Amino acid sequence: MPPNPSPDTPATPALPDLRTRPGARDSARHWPFWPKRLPRHIDPPATSLWHNLAVSALRFPDKPALVFFNRSLSYAALMRQAEQLATTLVALGVTPGDRVLLNMQNCPQWVVAHFAILRANAVVVPVNPMNRAQELEHYITDPDVKLAICAADLAGELGLANAALAPPQRLTHLIVSHYSDAFDLPSGSDALTVVPPAWHDWLATRHALPVLDGVQVMDWPQALGAGQGLPLAAHTRGPADLAVLPYTSGTTGLPKGCMHTHASIMHNAVASCLWGNSTSENVVLSVVPMFHITGMVSVMHAAIFGGATLVVMPRWDRELAGQLISRWRVTHWTKIPTMVIDLLASPNFAQFDVSSLVYIGGGGAAMPQAVAQRLWEQYGLRFAEGYGLTETAAPSHSNPPDATKQQCLGVPFLSTDARVIDPLTLAEMPTGEQGEIIMCGPQNFQGYWKRADATAAAFIGIDGKRFFRSGDLGRVDEDGYFFITDRLKRMINASGFKVWPAEVEALMFRHPAIQEACIIATRDAYRGETVKAVVVLRTEARGHTTEQDIIDWCKANMAAYKYPRVVQLVDALPKSGSGKVMWRLLQEAEHP
Repeated sequence: MPPNPSPDTPATPALPDLRTRPGARDSARHWPFWPKRLPRHIDPPATSLWHNLAVSALRFPDKPALVFFNRSLSYAALMRQAEQLATTLVALGVTPGDRVLLNMQNCPQWVVAHFAILRANAVVVPVNPMNRAQELEHYITDPDVKLAICAADLAGELGLANAALAPPQRLTHLIVSHYSDAFDLPSGSDALTVVPPAWHDWLATRHALPVLDGVQVMDWPQALGAGQGLPLAAHTRGPADLAVLPYTSGTTGLPKGCMHTHASIMHNAVASCLWGNSTSENVVLSVVPMFHITGMVSVMHAAIFGGATLVVMPRWDRELAGQLISRWRVTHWTKIPTMVIDLLASPNFAQFDVSSLVYIGGGGAAMPQAVAQRLWEQYGLRFAEGYGLTETAAPSHSNPPDATKQQCLGVPFLSTDARVIDPLTLAEMPTGEQGEIIMCGPQNFQGYWKRADATAAAFIGIDGKRFFRSGDLGRVDEDGYFFITDRLKRMINASGFKVWPAEVEALMFRHPAIQEACIIATRDAYRGETVKAVVVLRTEARGHTTEQDIIDWCKANMAAYKYPRVVQLVDALPKSGSGKVMWRLLQEAEHP
């Protein structure tokens, strides 16, 4: 295991030199639209993320921290449950620095478990709940996970993944929760007023606990009660200690863990509050997945730090979103643009009251200009687009809420120095000219877990600073706003979900009929982009395996956002003289 970064704090810190702080170079630039209410640099609390919950519970003990359908969980109750679960985790053998896998859709249990892991001095490994067994194997073995917390409907896939591993790599403990552990599901017709009809069986079904070889399985109520009467271990984590290990896929190989400390997550949680004019009276719609860096940091952690109320949705449903915004008077909503497009298209939209909204923003995909214009003209809402990566703890750029530019990444975020450079010479590009976007700031991750080679390639030193190379091409205008123009990395953006072709190809090669596969992007009216597979079949499979056969297999073996929606069978893939598949030719033929 790589060592946690050490604080090495001097006993008597010197006064800060403002000329060398992150963003000092930017401050000399012309920033005509920088919010006058905000400084360019902030100094977040020098504490662990757990203290944010503890402080909010002290200030607002009876205030709803989480709303889930028809039940609220107060800040005091949220903290109490997190402490109870943390005590159980320690009793089950979790030690400081251990990694704990968390695999659920958005729900109160996700928040409880997240903070319980932090309270136990451990590290959260958030996993996309759409992952299937073959994908989940990597999330057990790479971070050396021994204990997992998952939703009951996902336990089967996790069990299959665990069974495929050799005993030393397997899980030893599993905590399972049902979504209905966190709300009351009325019977009869009343149930349909609480949850969408299509979700009723999914949320109501009580699954039997799985039986896994060599794994102690515990249900959620038992896990909350198992630690009662046991002493709560001291919380010893500080800003420089590892807090979360979210995984991001790359252009080659398996997903890589991004090492984020309490400090890097803390910075963007605090900065997101300031950026969105947040107060403790905020009511925040939490529908962006919490396993995703944006939902985790800019929504959940920002809300908990500020003492706001989170209205939690387990999945996207436009009718439910409209009802929740209306009923709970939601003020802040961070999302991907397709959610807004979908909500506005609802035949019931006129019945929803969205007048409480004061801030809407998000990223992951560009907001169509016509939709952004409609939001402004009809509702007085400026959609504030932002930009960031898992490596930057969500935003590295964002549009000032009161000075937005459409289809724009925004300006460098608080405490952030961002530049556009020539990707080969590393020279800074003039205003308006295209280059690679790089960024330096306290929100940057420490590096990739167990991947010193990839870490070294991800950073460059300029002017004595450590910049992260985004791999995205863009330009900066005369007002300091950044625009993305292209990608250096081979990535597909499907409704804000990043799909990495190399990972999908590696999974497809497990299909016995596939000889070769190349993944490219194809246009999609709703998702913007979607995944297309160009496939060469093995000789014996030709005439027996169809495009739909391959799509069905991929759907059964990959996350829903990831599997190819389109398959094209070809006799051969174009290759270079060295034998490399010329994917750019296929991509350019698809998108001339």
